Amino acid sequence: MHKRSLLVLVVTTLLLIIAPSVPVTAQSNLPLNSITLPEGFNIEVYASNVPNARSMVLGDNGTLFVGTRQAGNVYAITGSAGATQVYTIAQGLNSPNGVAFLNGSLYVAENTRILRFDNIEANLSNPQYSVIYDGFPEQNSHGWKFIRFGPDGKLYVPIGMPCNICDADLSYYGTIMRMNPDGSGLEVYASGIRNTVGFDWQPGTNVLWFTDNGVDTLGADRPGDELNQAAVAGLNFGFPYCHAGEIVDPQFGGGRTCAEFTPPMQVLGAHVAALGMRFYTGTMFPAEYQNQIFIAEHGGSSTNNLVGYRVTLVTLDAGGKAISYQPFAEGWLQGANAWGRPVDLQVLPDGSLLLSDDRAGAIYRISYGQG
Repeated sequence: MHKRSLLVLVVTTLLLIIAPSVPVTAQSNLPLNSITLPEGFNIEVYASNVPNARSMVLGDNGTLFVGTRQAGNVYAITGSAGATQVYTIAQGLNSPNGVAFLNGSLYVAENTRILRFDNIEANLSNPQYSVIYDGFPEQNSHGWKFIRFGPDGKLYVPIGMPCNICDADLSYYGTIMRMNPDGSGLEVYASGIRNTVGFDWQPGTNVLWFTDNGVDTLGADRPGDELNQAAVAGLNFGFPYCHAGEIVDPQFGGGRTCAEFTPPMQVLGAHVAALGMRFYTGTMFPAEYQNQIFIAEHGGSSTNNLVGYRVTLVTLDAGGKAISYQPFAEGWLQGANAWGRPVDLQVLPDGSLLLSDDRAGAIYRISYGQG
């Protein structure tokens, strides 16, 4: 078991005075004409100078904050599509993939710690942070984190498995944890999860749903990634014993059955690397999309073919059961080449949908009709 402090009392501040970039105009060097969407939908560049753009969150005043995994930067974007201004508010961090926002403060998840930037929207050119937690393990495999605040006011933080597949300290690794906003009270909420890099709470029920990436070495076409539901604390989703709700692991699953664990709500494509997911809570899109789930599939390989590199839609019935899983936006993959990799989704107040792309270093805006 790793030794983990619940609250770091020593406050580390970093003053970053970085000149903001000049406003950018939607660029034509990204081949958006290759993206196919359902009839009536449109896609445009929201911001194009956002290297390694990953997880996103909106501030109270409409600022879009964007984390990165490899660039080590955190960005703040103001303005609107085609005329955005991008600030680098932190740099040189350790995989600051996760971003969350609460009460005027931006929270950033590095590999080993959680940072908090207070009153950030008033200080984009003069950001300062404090360290609220620094007890997560240093790990190269699945060490980057997606974070969000839940309806209970707690910050949810996943701890991915430090391997492709293993049974390393399953009381800690392969979990979704949660903590208080000050970094105290860390506890496990769900377990048996290989690696989740996206989750959201269902409107009306406040039930947590999350994506989970399947193991890489069981075959070219299995197991599928998972879309899971954790309605209460304490559920176990089977990793490393069971995959996709039906495949008992040949190495670790001896004496176990998949019936012991909570099954996925929807099995996704194998090796598609399902990352960010959002319930669509806007009103711009037609009624059949409202309160449905969009998933950003970052992309991977299956049988030497590339798969994913798209946005998919999981449709739920009135009882919350998944009844379909289908492509919504695709075209970043062209034959054997992928010019973009979708990562995360964010609904804007006007009902349009933002999508980050860490390969193209861009944020897209998907709208409907004249929106």
